[in-house]
Amino acid sequence: MAPKGDNVVVSNMKLENLLSMKGGETRSIHDSSIKRSPRCRATKLPESPFVVVDLGCSSGSNTIFVVDAIIKHMTKRYEAAGYESLNSQHSSPTSQATTSTLYFSFSSFSKRRSINLFHSAFSLHWLSQVPESVLDKTSAAYNEGMVFIHGANEHTTNAYKKQFKSDLSSFLRSRSKEMKKCGSMFLVCLGRTSQDPTDQGGAGLLFGTHFQDAWDDLVQEGLISKEKRDNFNIPVYASSVQDFREVIEAEGSFGINKLELFKGGSPLVVNHPDDEAEVGLALANSCRSVAGVLVDAHIGDHLSEELFSRVERRAACHAKETLEQIQFFHIVASLSFTAAT
Repeated sequence: MAPKGDNVVVSNMKLENLLSMKGGETRSIHDSSIKRSPRCRATKLPESPFVVVDLGCSSGSNTIFVVDAIIKHMTKRYEAAGYESLNSQHSSPTSQATTSTLYFSFSSFSKRRSINLFHSAFSLHWLSQVPESVLDKTSAAYNEGMVFIHGANEHTTNAYKKQFKSDLSSFLRSRSKEMKKCGSMFLVCLGRTSQDPTDQGGAGLLFGTHFQDAWDDLVQEGLISKEKRDNFNIPVYASSVQDFREVIEAEGSFGINKLELFKGGSPLVVNHPDDEAEVGLALANSCRSVAGVLVDAHIGDHLSEELFSRVERRAACHAKETLEQIQFFHIVASLSFTAAT
């Protein structure tokens, strides 16, 4: 069994609460005053709202940008069909926002057959929990000495892979209950180029090098115990396209319009690439923005500051290779709902 109490990085419910983000997570677009153009009077306009749901991890202007792009796309579709532009109507489409839903929630949260389009970017690589076997000292999957699965043994990475597939399948199953006939879903998450799950690509370089070494520093300096380190694991899995495809096809509710690996950029934003201190700070900030709340919950604010200061110093000492090597790849999926009954 997995260890209980203080040695566990964070409970499943607490993990969800820590990772939840405030933002515009649902939008419904409706205008009852939309009029048909003369050449399209024989075609009946939809009477129900066109409902768009953003499942994260957008917040603030990011959510507005995404929903704005969707509205513009739908406006073009209406115009292509001969209807008047939504922007030319006497009243603008209304919007409603729900901001309390957990951004990577896998269970159903909306009524059956109520959603036209789901959008989710950079949420689905988060696992619902660290697999119990990874925290179990008696298990072959116990991730001793490490805080991420990059470079871990195959038992550990297979446990993460199994958890990812289970979570993604649950996500698709829940969305299939909520989606209207002919609905669509657009998903983006971290991916990897290697078929070997022990190679987590950009995520591995972010959490499996200087971040990992900083945890080892805390142990060697006597600030935390080995057990405390070993019971912290980043609940992120960068999937291969094949893993992703297998889950979609096995679950069976969605057809694949497009599924590909897209080369993104570096998570490190620096103005002066030759400034080692700036590079070190950028990497520490990237790690903190992704996992800071988990680190704080596990070792407290003070030790968290100690950890990230060591990440910063270590990354600064290897600034050039850090900038050259760290690169993210993203899985992009366009899906159509095919199983409405």
